Amino acid sequence: MSGIGLLKIKPSDLKFPFELKKPITCCMQLTNKTDRYVAFKVKTTNPKKYCVRPNMGIILPHMTCSVTVQMQAQNEAPPDNQCRDKFLIQSVVAADGAATKDITPEMFNKAPDKVVDEFKLRVVYIPANPPSPVPEEPEEGWSPRTLDKGTQTSSSFDNALTMISKLTKEKSDAIQQNQELRQELCTARIHW
Repeated sequence: MSGIGLLKIKPSDLKFPFELKKPITCCMQLTNKTDRYVAFKVKTTNPKKYCVRPNMGIILPHMTCSVTVQMQAQNEAPPDNQCRDKFLIQSVVAADGAATKDITPEMFNKAPDKVVDEFKLRVVYIPANPPSPVPEEPEEGWSPRTLDKGTQTSSSFDNALTMISKLTKEKSDAIQQNQELRQELCTARIHW
C-alpha cells in the first residue's frame, strides 16, 4: 500500500492468479487523501496485454475509486512464472469540480512548477489453484472411503468434494460480481 502523495494505492503489487488461455482480473483501490480533486492516469509497460477500466479519472476529496485491470488470456506461461510488466499511476491536483472529460495528457507532463505524483506497481503471478486442504496421500491405515467398521463413506466424501467445488465457484462468482459492481460505482462517481 502506498502511503505518500495525493493517493493511497492498494495493493502495492498487482497479483494475478495466472491461468493459461483465461483472462484474469485484478482490482486496485485509489483513495484521494486530500481536500482537493485529484486526476489520475494509469499506464502500463504492456498496453496490449492489459485492459484498464477506468484508465483515467477524477477522484473527489477523501473518496475511493476502484480500478479493474484485466490481463488478456495468455497462450503460454512465462519463464519461471515471473512477469516483468509494470504499471504507473500518475496523479495531479485538478480544478475543483473537474470531470473525467476535463483530463488532458498535458496535465501529467512534469514541469518545475507542477507536482506529478507517480506510483509504480509490479505485476506478480500467483498460483491459480491453491493447494487442496484435503491431503493427497491418506494417513497410514486410513482411507477416505472407509470408516473403521468398513462402512462405505464414498458418498459423503464425494458430496463434500462437490460442495467444496460448488462453494469455490460461488466465491469466485461473488468476487467477480463485487469487482464489476465496484467498477460501476467508480464509473458512476466519475460521471456524477
